[in-house]
Amino acid sequence: MTGGHMISTDVLRGLFLFEKLDEEKLNWLASHGEEREYDAGELIIRQGEPAECFLVLIDGEIVMSTETPAGVVTMTPTSQVGVYAGATSAYLGERAPETYAHSLRAIKPSRLFLLPAKKYGKMVAEWFPMAVHLLDGVRLGGLAQRDLIDRRQRLTALGTITAGLTHELNNPAAAAVRAVGELREKIKSARRELADLAEAGIPPERLRELVDLQEGCAESVGNVPARTPLETSDAEDELGDALEAAGITDAWELAAPLVSAGFGQEGLEKVRSKIGDEHLAGAVRWLAEAVEISQMLDEVTDATERISTLLASAKQYSQMDRTPYQRVDLRELLDSTLTMFRGKIPPGITVATDYDPELPPLPGYAGELNQVWTNLIHNALDAMAGEGTLTVRTRLEHGTTALVEVCDTGPGVPEHLRERIFEPFFTTKAVGEGTGLGLDISFRIVAGRHGGDLRVESVPGDTHFQVRLPLTEIIS
Repeated sequence: MTGGHMISTDVLRGLFLFEKLDEEKLNWLASHGEEREYDAGELIIRQGEPAECFLVLIDGEIVMSTETPAGVVTMTPTSQVGVYAGATSAYLGERAPETYAHSLRAIKPSRLFLLPAKKYGKMVAEWFPMAVHLLDGVRLGGLAQRDLIDRRQRLTALGTITAGLTHELNNPAAAAVRAVGELREKIKSARRELADLAEAGIPPERLRELVDLQEGCAESVGNVPARTPLETSDAEDELGDALEAAGITDAWELAAPLVSAGFGQEGLEKVRSKIGDEHLAGAVRWLAEAVEISQMLDEVTDATERISTLLASAKQYSQMDRTPYQRVDLRELLDSTLTMFRGKIPPGITVATDYDPELPPLPGYAGELNQVWTNLIHNALDAMAGEGTLTVRTRLEHGTTALVEVCDTGPGVPEHLRERIFEPFFTTKAVGEGTGLGLDISFRIVAGRHGGDLRVESVPGDTHFQVRLPLTEIIS
């Protein structure tokens, strides 16, 4: 940093903050402030230090960053002449923050106008007294309103996702309960069949043969080559006829489970040769029940694995076990978010994913990025009104940027609204159906937290919300 020196009124007049001031006021600013130069990479102000100056960019490029409990939040670097920072609330007097709320660093060699905080506060209070009262009221009211609506938005999103997750968990849980109930009855019946065989005097060596056959049938469940419904029906009819011819009652009820394990006429003859005609009926019934028991165990396994998968997705979505800032896999984040939505996606909407296998992990706040995907997917589903295609796509751009697109086939965003949809509290939904904060929050997460960009491209039937994220960490 070079020492400060007098600034000309012509330079001040070129800054949009001061362009409407008369010569007397410009001279006052020039006499109470100064111009300073900063080298690339030099820290201009540091968060937490006494808020002594109000700063305005004359030329160059600067970046603002804020330390939070979740890590450093870095804004997008800017070279816009006239942007300001520092003790911006000094006009509040004793109610103003006593320390800088953020840090400021020069990205390129930069010149800034510095005005002592007390002088800046006095200037605003004396020159614009009505504006001070209005700004104070808007600031306090806006903070309270944003906090209330922001909390309501988070609760609404949480309720939507929780409802979908509960619905998804209910299906496999109910299937597991049903299968366990049937399994209990089948095990009782199988025990009785085995007892009947023992009472009928089946020799121990033949019982061992039957157990071996039962294990073979159980292992075959799920490994039988696929058949068409007609082929399955023909196989059941053929085995049912063979069982009936052998004098086995309930032949048609036994045929279905046995066929599902690949058991046919050859299997029946194998049982007959090993067990004998005397014990054939009891042996076939026991084999059929053993197959059904194996099928129900598979159902329980599938259901519990589905529950585990859903819980893993919920854990991935909420990032309960992750550090706040680390390298994350966008495919994992997007898949976990889609899983959370599965119970809320109408049957008329098709979901397609197109992930770039070359896209590497990138640094980010995983839980907050999931909030972005949630907002974008929720908006896309609303736009399609129950019918269309939701596409989630990733791409690697120029080797330095990750592109995530959430696309829908809804009516599109009218051109005159494309800029406004990112404004806080602006919504195109009916009263009571939206807060207008979803895209504002998403933009702040993408741009403010990750140094990325969020924009929309839209024509009727084809809307793309595009999120671009840097693959390298932002230097704060």
